Amino acid sequence: MLDAHVEYWPQIPLQPGADECLALLIEQTPWRQDPITLFGKTHLQPRLHAWYGDSEAHYRYSGLALEPLAWTPLLQAIRSQVETICEAGFNSVLLNYYRDHRDSMGMHADDEPELGPAPVIASLSFGERRPLRFKRRHDRAVDSVKLPLAHGSLLVMAGQTQQNWHHGMAKQARPCGPRVNLTFRKILPG
Repeated sequence: MLDAHVEYWPQIPLQPGADECLALLIEQTPWRQDPITLFGKTHLQPRLHAWYGDSEAHYRYSGLALEPLAWTPLLQAIRSQVETICEAGFNSVLLNYYRDHRDSMGMHADDEPELGPAPVIASLSFGERRPLRFKRRHDRAVDSVKLPLAHGSLLVMAGQTQQNWHHGMAKQARPCGPRVNLTFRKILPG
């Protein structure tokens, strides 16, 4: 992808394994479905979410102000493994729960000021394989890219990716099973 730094691991070794992580995250997470405001319209997010992080990791997007929940032992263990693979440190994670084919994530960039000008976003997927679509922000002539995110896979977006590309996950026409995605990030102070 032009003007982007994207790396993909189709399967990473995790302890506990991907199947157990999926089941535990669905069962133990206090999922929320908040209203968000996009382009002046307010509606419920088309998925469930939860925000975890260090005490200073406050995050805002789409009219939401998120206060972090304390890290669980499971999320601490997963974070440590992801940090080792990425060779980067993270102080927060956004969990998104796509319950079925009707849940989605609109096209967006993780370009909030508190992430800095070139954030490292590590996206860990569990459950149903779903395609993540990338679309060039400033050049519509460039073809979009679809990357199917497999169960237990890790996608890392870094460098100028957020400044130059949008990404999102569309609803599916065919019914599918649940998917949980963890996006690790570093919230900068101030």
